[in-house]
Amino acid sequence: MQTIGHLIGGSIVTTGERHQDVYNPSTGTPSKQVLLANKATVEQAIAAAQAAYPAWRNTPPAKRARVMYRFRALLEQHADDICRLIGEEHGKIIHDAMGELQRGIENVEYACGVPELLKGEHSKNVGPAIDSWSEFQPLGVVAGITPFNFPAMVPLWMYPIAIACGNTFVLKPSERDPGSTLFIAQLLQEAGLPEGVLNVVNGDKEAVDTLLDDPRVQAVSFVGSTPIAEYIYGRASANGKRCQALGGAKNHAIIMPDADLDNAVNALTGAAFGSSGERCMALSVAVAVGDEIADALVSKMKAQMTALKVGAFSDKDNDFGPVITKAHQQKVVGYIDSAEQQGAEVVVDGRKPVVTGYEQGFFVGGTLIDRVTAEMVCYQEEIFGPVLLVVRVNSMQEAMDLINAHEYGNGTCIFTRDGEAARYFSDNILVGMVGINVPLPVPVSYHSFGGWKRSLFGDLSAYGPDGVRFYTRRKTITQRWPSAGVREGTQFSFPS
Repeated sequence: MQTIGHLIGGSIVTTGERHQDVYNPSTGTPSKQVLLANKATVEQAIAAAQAAYPAWRNTPPAKRARVMYRFRALLEQHADDICRLIGEEHGKIIHDAMGELQRGIENVEYACGVPELLKGEHSKNVGPAIDSWSEFQPLGVVAGITPFNFPAMVPLWMYPIAIACGNTFVLKPSERDPGSTLFIAQLLQEAGLPEGVLNVVNGDKEAVDTLLDDPRVQAVSFVGSTPIAEYIYGRASANGKRCQALGGAKNHAIIMPDADLDNAVNALTGAAFGSSGERCMALSVAVAVGDEIADALVSKMKAQMTALKVGAFSDKDNDFGPVITKAHQQKVVGYIDSAEQQGAEVVVDGRKPVVTGYEQGFFVGGTLIDRVTAEMVCYQEEIFGPVLLVVRVNSMQEAMDLINAHEYGNGTCIFTRDGEAARYFSDNILVGMVGINVPLPVPVSYHSFGGWKRSLFGDLSAYGPDGVRFYTRRKTITQRWPSAGVREGTQFSFPS
C-alpha cells in the first residue's frame, strides 16, 4: 500500500511510526496510508522554512513571479493527474474536481502579479527636503491548515500569494485526502521554487498545535469547521500570531414570488448537491416567501431531483459522489432522521441510495426536506451533505430576519426580478458574500473570500487583496539627507 509522506526542505520524508488509512470513499476501502507528523517532524519543517527565508525574502518579486508562471503551466499540464487524485481520495466527480483546480489556478495567476501588488506609496517633500514612502515586507515563516473538501483549491488560496510576497510556508493539509496536495507542492518545486520555501507536513492535532505554538511561525491561516476555527484563532492569537480562521456556514437562498423559478431550481440543484454538499458555500436552505411559491418550488425540485446521479468519481456522467468518510455519512443521515423526528417532511429521501458496484461506498443521495423551522437541529447546524432544507416565510423581511439571526454569515443569495428588493437585500443582509440570482457567490481571485459572524475569525479575508495584506506588513520610511541648504536647530515641539 502506498505511503504518503511529508515534503521537508525539498525532500520527501517517509520516516515515522504513526500513520492512518486514506480511504477511497467510492469503494469504502483504504487505498493508501498517510504518515502523521509528530512535533519533531513539524519542527524540522519549520526549521527548513526558516533557513530558506533570508534568501527568498531578498529574491526580487519579478523572479518570484516567474516561478508562479511556471507553476501555473505545470498545474494545467498535470490537471488530469491532479483531478484523479482528488477523486480517489475525496470522491469528487472528475468535472467537479476540474472546476476546483481551475479556481485554484486563478489564485496562482493573481500571485503572478505580485510585483505590482507589492508596490508601495511614495510622497516627495512631505517636509523640507523630506521624502516618505511605504513598502510591504514579508512576515517570515507562515503556516496554513486546510480542509478535506478542497484539497487542491484551498491550499492554493494560501501559499502562492504568501510565497510570492516573500514568505516561506509550512502547509498542514487534511490527512483524509493529502495525495493531490502533496503532488501539487512537488510541482511548485519543479517550477523552480528553492528547497525549503514550501514544506508540507501531514498530521493531526499534534502537528496543528506545534504550528500554533512555535514562535518561529508568524501567521496561521485556517479553513474548516467553526469549533476548530475558534480554537485555532484563540490559541494562535494567545501566542502573538497573526491569524485568519474561516469556519462553518449555513447558506440561505431567498426565493421571492417573482423569481424565475425554473432558473432558481436549476441553480439550487447544483449549489445544494454539487460535491455532495461538502462546500462551505453550498446552498443548504431555501427560504420561500409565501406558500404558493414554496409549493411550486418543492414540486419542481422533487421532479428535478429524480434525474440526479450519484456514484463513483470516475464516471463523468454522475452529478456528485460520496461523502468523505463512513462516520460523516452516518452524521448526515442522522440530521435527516432528526428533521423527520422533529416534524419536517422528507420529500426526497437520500438515506439509502443504491449505487451498483459500489455498495460499500460512503454515499448519501440528494435529499429535500420541507417545512423546516428555525428550532430544528437540522436548521441550526451545518450538515455538510447533499441535503436541501425548505423554510416557509410570509415576507422578504421575515426571510432576512431569519438569515440575520443565524450564527453563521458566510454566503447567501436572493432570486428575484425586483431590483429594489435585490438592492435592499444586499445592503441589509448580515452576510459576507452575497449573490443576486447567483447561487454560489464565491469571489474571483482578485477579490477576497470571507464571511461574517461565526464564519470568520480575524480581521482579513482569504486570498486576493486581503491575502496580500495578511501575508505582509507595512513599513513606512521618512528620509532626509543633510545638505548645505537645509539646517535646523534643536526642536522640542512635535514636528508638523
